[in-house]
Amino acid sequence: MTELGFDGQVAVVTGAGGGLGRQYVMGLASRGARVVVNDVGSSVSGEGASEGPAEQVAKEIRDLGGEALADTHSVATPEGGEELISTAVDAWGRVDILINNAGILRDKAFHNLTPELVEPVLDVHLRGAFNVTKPAWLKMREQSYGRVLMATSNSGVLGNFGQSNYGAAKMGLVGLTRVLAAEGAKYNIKVNAIAPLARTRMTENLLGPLADQLSPELVAPVAIWLVHRDNPVTGEVYSAAGGRVARFFIGLTRGYYNPELTPEDVRDHFDQVRDEHGYVVPAGPADEIAQLLEVFGSK
Repeated sequence: MTELGFDGQVAVVTGAGGGLGRQYVMGLASRGARVVVNDVGSSVSGEGASEGPAEQVAKEIRDLGGEALADTHSVATPEGGEELISTAVDAWGRVDILINNAGILRDKAFHNLTPELVEPVLDVHLRGAFNVTKPAWLKMREQSYGRVLMATSNSGVLGNFGQSNYGAAKMGLVGLTRVLAAEGAKYNIKVNAIAPLARTRMTENLLGPLADQLSPELVAPVAIWLVHRDNPVTGEVYSAAGGRVARFFIGLTRGYYNPELTPEDVRDHFDQVRDEHGYVVPAGPADEIAQLLEVFGSK
């Protein structure tokens, strides 16, 4: 079968100095992409900075015959996002692929959260995706082509104790993915999200006995496919863990309808409201409205 290639394409990967980001950028480079390796070189909690991780990965790619530039701008500011994308455009004239992978952790039970634990997490994960994607988006619209991948998490989609800041940011990225998929469709820009479960420095103390099976190398193939030109989907979320690939989706039950609805009526029919039999998977708000019109018209 034909191998997936990226010859002539330019990819920007944030948080690429180690872990999953390193696997993404190494995989893309090995298949012909010119890559910008972005990483500020901070700790897991976002403190400190070092040019080392980004430059080390970029050098490794160059030593293997690939084309790579290191970038240490912070995604947490609009200026940093602009400068990062300029690194790619100034060098190679375009941006075809963006993977918003940068992230930090500042876990704490909700009642113990402080602004210092919330704002930096939102800045890197959620606002960071806005900051980097906006300048890349303008270039992708101009060239009528682009592939964007957001790094969400099962902590956002499903929830996880002690990660309200992280989970809120990660679920926010799902909403951003869905909107950008709709807005990018006519410009041949596809936007998807990946929810990886892998052994990295951010998760190594959380995975327990599964850690040895959850290699980041087994997540990279999913990311690489989702940013390839032949990928047919947009606006979707995929779980990737230890070689297993699955799709997360938002389902809508058939529900219960009464044009004279009361709180008591909701109480008495709540099992029907929650019944998952016959659920649908709306592609967007228009699909929910279509379902409502069908329900209204049946009465």
